[in-house]
Amino acid sequence: MSRLVAVSNRISIPKRGAAPGGLAVGLLTAIQARRGLWFGWDGETSEVAGSEPSIVRKDDVTYASIDFDKAEYYDFYLGFCNGTLWPLFHYFVDGFRYKDVQYEAYQRMNHRYAKHLAPLLEPDDIIWVHDYHLFPLAQRLREAGATQPMGLFLHIPFPNIEVLRVLPVYGELLQAMLAYDVLGFQTETDVQAFRSAVAYVWGEEALNADSSVTLGGRRVVTGVFPIGVDVDAIQREAVESQNTDACKRMVAGLLGRKLMIGVDRLDYSKGLVERFKAYEKFLETHPENQNRVSFLQIAPLSRTDVRAYSEIRRDLEQTTGRTNGRFADTDWTPIRYLNRNFPHDVLMGFMRSAQVGIVTPVRDGMNLVAKEFVAAQDPSDPGVLVLSTLAGAARELTGAIMVNPYDARGMAHAIQQAFNMPIAERRERHQAMNDVMRRNSITAWHTSFIETLESVVEPPKDFRLRFG
Repeated sequence: MSRLVAVSNRISIPKRGAAPGGLAVGLLTAIQARRGLWFGWDGETSEVAGSEPSIVRKDDVTYASIDFDKAEYYDFYLGFCNGTLWPLFHYFVDGFRYKDVQYEAYQRMNHRYAKHLAPLLEPDDIIWVHDYHLFPLAQRLREAGATQPMGLFLHIPFPNIEVLRVLPVYGELLQAMLAYDVLGFQTETDVQAFRSAVAYVWGEEALNADSSVTLGGRRVVTGVFPIGVDVDAIQREAVESQNTDACKRMVAGLLGRKLMIGVDRLDYSKGLVERFKAYEKFLETHPENQNRVSFLQIAPLSRTDVRAYSEIRRDLEQTTGRTNGRFADTDWTPIRYLNRNFPHDVLMGFMRSAQVGIVTPVRDGMNLVAKEFVAAQDPSDPGVLVLSTLAGAARELTGAIMVNPYDARGMAHAIQQAFNMPIAERRERHQAMNDVMRRNSITAWHTSFIETLESVVEPPKDFRLRFG
């Protein structure tokens, strides 16, 4: 069995007492099965980046991590990755910024990733690269002489060509992506967006009927590999965490009221401001729910060095203050808004205690929170998921109440419908979504991608240039 080498911008080394999230668990399971290597940034910054990666071996996994110097952190990570690619790929053209110096840092960092990773590779490795931070990595590894099969999985949406070509270097990034052997996306919409970009640049003749792309004599497989969750593991976590102090205190604080819960990173793609306004509209248009329903929004701080994130935090605090000021009573706070994180098992317990889960991003590649909410529910008395049609998860979780995250009135109506849905309908919707999630589990995700990558038998050609 070939060794699996997973590469991501950020790696997660398990720590005692800390439970990793669903994606980390899925990746670690795949890597452990093959006694593999996980390579990436350790999350640390320093004045001068280290000259060699730090190596840690734990539970049949080798972790190789590098740090960033401060310039790399600002120009590569905050700059091109999160100030250019992230907003553009989520269709936030107004928030998109491009600077040559940041793109140069992006290329330099991918060169550095490749330079540190190449000596650690073994001839029969298969290499699985993750996300938009590392589009050029395969190209750089090919230049270093690597001939192993390489696949890229994009966790975020891939934009339509009419949006993508706002980026001055979009052609270079597309060319870099075609140095991989397999390109995986969350949804068929993303695959078609990528193929339309290839056709725009190189013509329809580059597209094959089997969804692959052929360019310069090389065939690149594209496919849909939706990320899932481990339904049984989440169910166990949710049940067991009901007895934790955190869950007991949260439920006790409701004083018998019904609960709607949202769990999101503090990010403008999550539609939090629109969600808070919709909840205010819900209390306004359905006043019978006042003092009978509470909304718990957990939103850990994210990328606090980026101005846009400071602005969304300010907007949420203002909206929360206005709603609570309008509707609060001496024993009731309509919105509980928390800028902190909780252990994964506690979050699952919170979700199990909620009658409504609200997941309303204005654009999202998949959104595992939606799946975790469904998996955490009591099948005999499940809660209802309110889900944005603009989340990738909407393609699978068709038993949710679908909403347009920009439609406050429609969302308010959906929340009312969710709280008043009959139990028979709730059970039917929940069962249908659970069945889909069991088919498209986290195990099915990594197994199908790796099997596709292993099916690549011909090593890539024409990428034999060496580092200077």
